[in-house]
Amino acid sequence: MRGADVLDSLPEVKLNAWIGQRIAIKFSGQIHCRITGRAIRKSYGEGMSFQSWIEHPAAVPSVLRPELSRIHEGIALRDYEWEQKHHNQPHNVYISQTGDFKVGVTRTINRPFRWHDQGAVAAIAIAETPYRQLAGELEVALKEIISDKTNYRKMLANVQPDLSALEDWKEECFEHLGSNYETFFSDEPPEKFKYPVLDYPEKVTSTTLDKVPEIEGTLQGIKGQYFLFDGGRVMNIRRHSGYRVCINVG
Repeated sequence: MRGADVLDSLPEVKLNAWIGQRIAIKFSGQIHCRITGRAIRKSYGEGMSFQSWIEHPAAVPSVLRPELSRIHEGIALRDYEWEQKHHNQPHNVYISQTGDFKVGVTRTINRPFRWHDQGAVAAIAIAETPYRQLAGELEVALKEIISDKTNYRKMLANVQPDLSALEDWKEECFEHLGSNYETFFSDEPPEKFKYPVLDYPEKVTSTTLDKVPEIEGTLQGIKGQYFLFDGGRVMNIRRHSGYRVCINVG
């Protein structure tokens, strides 16, 4: 049997209260698989052991490549029940504004949290499909005209929402996809988001606990998966899933 995600049992922490305070994050040197809780030397797929990464349904190839999903046909790539619950569900194809504009796919139920997670300042739904594979098919087509990548350095700048540009992108996407997909097109307006940031870095310096086992500084803000410290240092918190740390605040 697969273990439950051990992170699900951890208490909630209100991180916004830390902004503007001095914090110190000290890495103990221990990493634990977020699926099984077992000690590991290296993490894969944001906090998994290698075994969990190649076996657990949360790391199935269709997570990163939605077009590979076949669960709508009754065929599971890794775990039938998990893929029915997560991939044979309504999905949105969207354009988000992070640093630049990008195309992406998420379960409809995950909105707007997926956009917050990637640090988008604005986003617009292009289409809604009944299952993941079809959303992936649309995304593959749209990657011919727009990237599916986020430049985290640009995302961590003080980006201003451009709702007019999102509307323009939407029309271009409709034209590119054509009438074959018209029944799935969305008429939703764009949304914009604001993040708790006191000061944006002029120049971004990424740091990890593997290279710097103790990170200390004033937390200037949180955007997407990143802590923004004074001096332009940033830390991807999701990247450190499963790391055992001691955090002092104030």
